[in-house]
Amino acid sequence: MTLPTSTYRLQFRNGMTFDHAAELVPYLKALGISHLYASPIFTAVSGSTHGYDVTDANEIDPAIGGRQGFERLCAELKAAGLGLILDIVPNHMAASTENAWWRDVLRYGKQSRYAGYFDIDWSEPLTLPILGKPFEEALADGEFKVVGDPETGEQTLAYFETHLPLHPDSAETGDICRLHAAQHWRLTHWKTAASHLSYRRFFEVTGLAGLRVEDEAVFEDSHRVILDLVRSGKVQGLRLDHIDGLADPKAYLDRLRKAAGPETYIIVEKILGHGESLPADWPISGTTGYEFISALADLFIDPKGTAELQKAYTTIAPANADFQAGLRAAKMLMVERNFAGEVNRLGKLATAALPDTPEADIRNAIRELLIAFPVYRSYGQGGAMDAREATVLEEIRGSAARHVKDRRALDGVYALLANGHAEEFQRRFQQLSGPIMAKAMEDTLFYRHNRLLAANEVGGEPDAIPEGGEAFHRFMQKRAEEQPHGLSATSTHDTKRGEDARARLYALSEEPDLWRRSVDRWREMNREHLTELPGGLTPEGNVEWMLYQALAGIWPEDFSEGRAEALTERFAAYAEKAIREAKLGTSWDEPHAGYEAAVNAYASALTASSNLNFHEDFAETLRPLLSAGYLNSLSQTLIKLTAPGIPDIYQGAEGFDFSLVDPDNRRPVNFKALRKSLSAHGEIGELTAPVLKQRIIEIGLHLRRRQPQLFAAGRYLPLSITGSRKDHAVAFARQLDGDYAITVVPRLMLGWLDPGVLFSGPEFWADTAVEIPPSLQGIKCDLLTGHHLDPGARLPLAGILGVQPVALIEPD
Repeated sequence: MTLPTSTYRLQFRNGMTFDHAAELVPYLKALGISHLYASPIFTAVSGSTHGYDVTDANEIDPAIGGRQGFERLCAELKAAGLGLILDIVPNHMAASTENAWWRDVLRYGKQSRYAGYFDIDWSEPLTLPILGKPFEEALADGEFKVVGDPETGEQTLAYFETHLPLHPDSAETGDICRLHAAQHWRLTHWKTAASHLSYRRFFEVTGLAGLRVEDEAVFEDSHRVILDLVRSGKVQGLRLDHIDGLADPKAYLDRLRKAAGPETYIIVEKILGHGESLPADWPISGTTGYEFISALADLFIDPKGTAELQKAYTTIAPANADFQAGLRAAKMLMVERNFAGEVNRLGKLATAALPDTPEADIRNAIRELLIAFPVYRSYGQGGAMDAREATVLEEIRGSAARHVKDRRALDGVYALLANGHAEEFQRRFQQLSGPIMAKAMEDTLFYRHNRLLAANEVGGEPDAIPEGGEAFHRFMQKRAEEQPHGLSATSTHDTKRGEDARARLYALSEEPDLWRRSVDRWREMNREHLTELPGGLTPEGNVEWMLYQALAGIWPEDFSEGRAEALTERFAAYAEKAIREAKLGTSWDEPHAGYEAAVNAYASALTASSNLNFHEDFAETLRPLLSAGYLNSLSQTLIKLTAPGIPDIYQGAEGFDFSLVDPDNRRPVNFKALRKSLSAHGEIGELTAPVLKQRIIEIGLHLRRRQPQLFAAGRYLPLSITGSRKDHAVAFARQLDGDYAITVVPRLMLGWLDPGVLFSGPEFWADTAVEIPPSLQGIKCDLLTGHHLDPGARLPLAGILGVQPVALIEPD
């Protein structure tokens, strides 16, 4: 297998086409990228902004250039010596009439040749939760019409712009109510989907129907073109979306590996819990790298400051400060409301398998087991479960037992899950635990518990106390052993904020008292922008605390001439999404217009040019935070380039990425400016911060291309740091035979930098030095500056980090 030395993620759509991507190939090569990593390229729902709502798994989307455009891109990549990795979506397809397979199922029901392609419960008509009101009300309001399909001419039942195919035998029925009853599907109010749905969906998205890729015919039909592209040599790698949604991930991966061959690089989107490892028998190279972000948080968040932040946050938001209580409440919400239908289905399956156990006790046991899951899912199949998983499940049973009165039902349900005596129950439980964890943690609690937003990242554990450098080294040593070829990400299309906004917010943990006092002052300054609602002044303290952090993460260094006000649309959109995801004052399902208007007004007031006094105060307070944030950005960037794993650059993040959560992070990238800055010349100390980040990436990626084996197979060697400032730096080496590369970066530098300067000065480091083992001693050169370094056993940091931001060192 030819491993990537780096990847560059491009989000197709939103103006990014194959021809546009082809124009970027020379730039990507100059940057040092080895593989373009493409978001889904197969035909999706009209107007899709992301491509995960696939309507044709075997057609390259004409909206982004079609097959011919794709071929032109492949030709450019091949000529430049770059590879291509495709993001594919095996778990689901769009439940849309644009999807020919789904349309055929709607027309013919169980008799459709595609009826078994989707994970549908055919014991009842297929539910279609697309109505804005109950069916009877929509019927009475005349919202249905029988019309010819504008494309095929066939008779359809039209609900506004949606044209639903009719079974051929029912087309003569004139009465709409009887016509509807004669179909293989039933139209329902969209709000009923949470309590009752006859098909498996992706998370809570009823527009995405689960595929049964465990069936060989479905696998073959949905992967035909994907595998043709791999076998033809046009595609060298595959990224698999939402692997935990599949019935049997291991069986799927084995089948894919056999079909794609041993040379194809395969990674999976998989969120690993704290201490969790990828199943060792999965034939893949690793994950997409969320756990790497968590390791960086462990390094750059100050544990002492975190404890102080907790005290301040508890004062301002006492109802939201207990993370574990919040997690239980969020999971309870998912189990009892958002995924009630799926949980009810599990209850029926378990009741059938445990006929002597009261149904209410069974449902309670299922609920508590789902809430107790500390990881996304287990992978047992028919009773086959390894010792590690069996131990985790036993711990889960113990946790759940604290919340049930009668253990008999719990033990019975546990046995179904652990021993595989009820195959469908086990499978559906495993497919459901992940969505419940994801929606409860990432899409609910991460918007409720706002102590430190930088820690609220996919795969993160915001309540964990950071353990610093030693924990970081342990993680990287484990990563070098278990998945040295997984991706190392810092930004993705799914992260909650751009990597540089996160790096800036890490620094808040270093001055918690300053932040507390500042938030108190800003709340008072902006008190006039609060709105009195029946529930009290809005937004409440928890939301204010969140908004000031989010704004700090994206605040421009120069806020004059309307630059702050230019953030208004983005910031207000983020605020609306955040409060809807939190599901407290409002939600996606039940939007509260008054509450949302109050939050929008407050958020917009924070960025308005008329709020100059606040802007000046805010900017002055943030000045040291910005410098520390820039340095954190450069440190985490260099770590990503040299630590175990394959560095993944998200589009545009080679410059500074201060984006908010999607869709903000899918905004068009100014590649013209990036190309210009890459060609800029000058010493490291003369470059602006974003250009410096890009230069570090260029240097690091070209080193990886020159020394692929060093980074693919070299061991990870922690280097000791001694002296009075030892806690402010981390160093490690990658070593293979006589080759090595040493990384030295600063950390926890808030308050030690002059504004606008990205290094502290030699005096700060005093006697602090990196201890160099004998195998790494000798004449060295820093790749960022070209300076020669002391060949001895100690590398004084005053001569490195005292005069430059970070250091990347190799033998001279």
